[in-house]
Amino acid sequence: MQEPLDRFVLRLLALATVDDGTGARRLPPERELGDALGMSRGALREQLSVLERLGFLRRTQGRGTYIDTPSYGFVRMYFTIAQSLGYITDPHVAEARVLVEQAVAEAAARKATPAQIDDLRGALERMNAAEASGDIERAHEADADFHRRLLDVVDNPVLDLLREGLQRALNDDMRARREAVTRDGSGTEFDLSHDDIVAAIAAGDPEGARIAMRRHFGITTTGAAETDVADVVAR
Repeated sequence: MQEPLDRFVLRLLALATVDDGTGARRLPPERELGDALGMSRGALREQLSVLERLGFLRRTQGRGTYIDTPSYGFVRMYFTIAQSLGYITDPHVAEARVLVEQAVAEAAARKATPAQIDDLRGALERMNAAEASGDIERAHEADADFHRRLLDVVDNPVLDLLREGLQRALNDDMRARREAVTRDGSGTEFDLSHDDIVAAIAAGDPEGARIAMRRHFGITTTGAAETDVADVVAR
């Protein structure tokens, strides 16, 4: 029976050496590793290949094999396939954004530095200018940049994993909202609502930031997600 992958990783970590300077965790050569683990070369290679596909293993020609920080590729693939199978739907993504973004705004109000607040304001200026000129694509890009910067302020690897894994779905939801406010003429109100979020963050007001983000999402809902998101905003 194949060893559970999480237990296998723990055994690998016990045998890894840490490179000076980089902190990278290097594994012994395969033969030595197999002997230490009591595994056949075939079984060892199979387990290592699984880790490599998942993004937790990196092989460097001439330097060795390393246990690495995970890549986001597998997470993206998981969410993409889950969407294709209908396990994750657009309404799920829209509702998740409302819930997560409120918590992110609240946390950002506790953690943001003056420089980070200036960066958020810079994104808003680009967003407002693009909206005023009718450049919807630039407005969308600035909007996406604003929300990325909020997550950067919070600096939580779990949220980073979710952001990268759901990158395409989140971008689609954001674009759909941008198109919705453009159609109904509320684009300016939608963009200005970001100012309230930044004002609360700059004031160090977590509850105010959460409320401002909730109001921001209340300006528009998207497609099939309308009922679900409206319910979340009303809570």
